[in-house]
Amino acid sequence: MYDVFSLNNFSFPKDFLWGSGVAGHQVEGMNIYSNLWNMEQEWLVTNPAHDVSGMACNHYNLYKEDTLLLKKLGHKAFRLSVEWSRIEPSEGTFIQKEVDHYIDELMFLKENGIQVFCTLVHFTIPLWFEKSGGFGKLENRKYFERYLNYILPKISPYVDFWNVFNEFNLGGYSQDRIAFKLNSILYHALGYHLIKKYSDKPVSTAHAFVQYMPTRPNDIFDKTLTQYCDLLDHEFFFHAIRTGEIVFPFQDVLYDADIKNTIDYWSINIYTRDMIDARKADSHGNRYKHKVLKMLPEKFYLEEMYPECMIANLTRLTDKPVYISENGCSCDDDRFRIVYIALYLSALSEAINLGVDVRGYLYWSTMDNYEWGRYFPKFGLCGVDRESFKRTIKPSGYFYKEIIENNGFNQNILRKYLNELPILRG
Repeated sequence: MYDVFSLNNFSFPKDFLWGSGVAGHQVEGMNIYSNLWNMEQEWLVTNPAHDVSGMACNHYNLYKEDTLLLKKLGHKAFRLSVEWSRIEPSEGTFIQKEVDHYIDELMFLKENGIQVFCTLVHFTIPLWFEKSGGFGKLENRKYFERYLNYILPKISPYVDFWNVFNEFNLGGYSQDRIAFKLNSILYHALGYHLIKKYSDKPVSTAHAFVQYMPTRPNDIFDKTLTQYCDLLDHEFFFHAIRTGEIVFPFQDVLYDADIKNTIDYWSINIYTRDMIDARKADSHGNRYKHKVLKMLPEKFYLEEMYPECMIANLTRLTDKPVYISENGCSCDDDRFRIVYIALYLSALSEAINLGVDVRGYLYWSTMDNYEWGRYFPKFGLCGVDRESFKRTIKPSGYFYKEIIENNGFNQNILRKYLNELPILRG
């Protein structure tokens, strides 16, 4: 644990943009035409007690209440996704009522002074598109292009920042997965150029930027494999955007001028580090035992605070503006979240001092939500009653509100919400 009570005061640049984010499938509820909804129903066949999204947080019906909650908490920006599977539930059939719903939500955000970060694909896609091969097949570009030409002119007047995709860069290294990752760069470029037909707002794709570190810092095998994993999950994307050249091990190089510079800002989802172990078949090492923080009753992959990753990763991205599109802490003792926000924002401030042009920070997430197969991880600044859907602002939500109001951190703010460090689970 770090001594958060020894943190020096720090502030952020003028006009720094503060907010939070969610994803449609995780909060809206009843996303019944999506591929992930279908997968959840298959889970129930073998395990009727399995967590499924269901009504999620009922944000689909409560978006106005949630917008007013954002405003109350001082958020100036909100990241959300427009769900393709709602708008085109079957191939070639577009539902105007769903388009109207999203336009109404986006308009209401704008009316309340909240800038919109819109993600076009946040993991979920229509089930029919997945069955056709999804983004794993380049010949499916015609479907994506048709959808974007339909939805973009309708919503672009209300969007301030775009994400074509969310986090396609991570994952296994099977041939299917490699094809998906490489194709996704081409789909991203297609999305970028189509957005530019209808909008002059900046475009990106949210990149999951995990810092990879060798389990044995001086071991040649661990060090080499760490660099290799970084290349497979991070550098291949950065290089493609900067040069138009897709370079991937054991693949013929592809150069496409339409890829180059199809990022106007780096949209970065950043949480922690992963340990790389060359002596394990899957390459994934264990966290050092002295660094494990059990902040939840069940094992969860984010069992560490490592704010240094903000500095190590972001200093690789000095060529374009940076917005943190996700960063957050999952815990059931909200005091950990207060510590986390203070530490990570301190590290973010240091990255700015080192020359990174960071212009905004979106905490993940606005509320406790459906965490892709389970409800027990709690990321939210607000709690959600699973039956009534009542939102309750946590102390961390008010702490973050004061950070926003002051455009920075000081010990007076911290000590209003935290008197002592939280105690770890046994």
